[in-house]
Amino acid sequence: MSLVNVIKEKKLSPPQVLLLGFLIVIIIGALLLNLPSASSKGKSIGFIDSLFTATSATCVTGLIVLDTPKDFSTFGQLIILILLQCGGLGIMTMSTMFAFLVGKRISLRHRLLIQESLNQFSIGGLVRLAKYILIFTVVIEATGAIILFFRWQRYYPPLQALYLGIFHSISAFCNAGFSLFSDSIMRYEGDLIINLTFITLIFLGGIGFLVLLELFQYGKNGALSLHSKLALRISIILILIGSVIIFLMEFNNPSTLRGLNFHEKIFGSIFQSVTARTAGLNTLHIGSMQNATLFFIIILMFIGASPSSTGGGIKTTTFGLLVLYSWSSLTGKKGINIFKRSISSDVIPKALTVAMLSLTLVIAVAMLLSYVEGKDFIKILFEVVSAFGTVGLSAGITSSLSVAGKIMIIITMFTGRIGPLGLALSLVQKREPEIIKYPEEKIMVG
Repeated sequence: MSLVNVIKEKKLSPPQVLLLGFLIVIIIGALLLNLPSASSKGKSIGFIDSLFTATSATCVTGLIVLDTPKDFSTFGQLIILILLQCGGLGIMTMSTMFAFLVGKRISLRHRLLIQESLNQFSIGGLVRLAKYILIFTVVIEATGAIILFFRWQRYYPPLQALYLGIFHSISAFCNAGFSLFSDSIMRYEGDLIINLTFITLIFLGGIGFLVLLELFQYGKNGALSLHSKLALRISIILILIGSVIIFLMEFNNPSTLRGLNFHEKIFGSIFQSVTARTAGLNTLHIGSMQNATLFFIIILMFIGASPSSTGGGIKTTTFGLLVLYSWSSLTGKKGINIFKRSISSDVIPKALTVAMLSLTLVIAVAMLLSYVEGKDFIKILFEVVSAFGTVGLSAGITSSLSVAGKIMIIITMFTGRIGPLGLALSLVQKREPEIIKYPEEKIMVG
């Protein structure tokens, strides 16, 4: 029986279809990247490294074991670009785009898969949302590419500047972290236009497509949903707090901010605060940062981007709900109220489950990787959380990982992109609700 028939006969749940879709794209990408023509040296890079790169690109992470501009040919770089675009938009959104192009009707089954992929509450208006996502993506990435093209024309021939602009605009908007410069974009740490372009692309890619749609329609409707308000507020607060903390912690570090002038220090701090939660591009040398700064960035990476975005992590709204729930408990309030709205209590168990599963995964992989690799634990933890949050920042140990270490990071990147809850739902058989109710008892906590 073919894969299509299995899906049509509903033997796979939406989470299972999404998981399988990502796996298929990753395997195809790995096989293509393993071709000699994908390497700049004309010989295969090896399946583990090609699998690692394909997973990193499809899961829009950006961790690399090979130098993208030096070790991959133009063909290999284009394969990476296609993978990160597929991963950024999502498998189901890409399939919807192709359905539009061939004039195919979007079935109910397909709508359910889009709902699962975009983490939406209902199937109403999903096809319209998918259309907007495609339009937003094309417009935003094209605008970013044009700005970068004109800026980089100062340094490179027109065709090369255009290629660099397109690649980096897609990478930034998809929060992928891949770069065609060996030092990421550290060489442009003082360039205001390049910094602002990347910051804008990363922010728009990480805020969530639903929020983008509401912002686009704000002039028409004059209102934002509670979800959009919370996602925007948490994102802005994290960027501001992150910028200040990174600025203060790295101000006198000779390997990061100390040698820069004041406005470059400001740019560098803001850029790293924005990119730390999802993107993986950097203007400062991550491996040279203070341990305290690395740990703070670990927290930002764990929180991640907003739901239905191109980024990972437990998501800003999950973090916001947990903070609000904790505050309500401390102040003796029974419900969670914000922006003159009450938040349903049903969402709290899901938020707690996401946070617990994510924390368990990070702890388990960090312990195993530390045992296998025997490197500095803060750098190991940084690597693991970067993989889980699909961020792509590295403290400099990715390329030196053993085969076992690379496999652990591959699994972590994949789980981070699918989401620990989505992975659990795709693997665990759904049980019938229990009809027996047992007597209730209390236990002591805290």
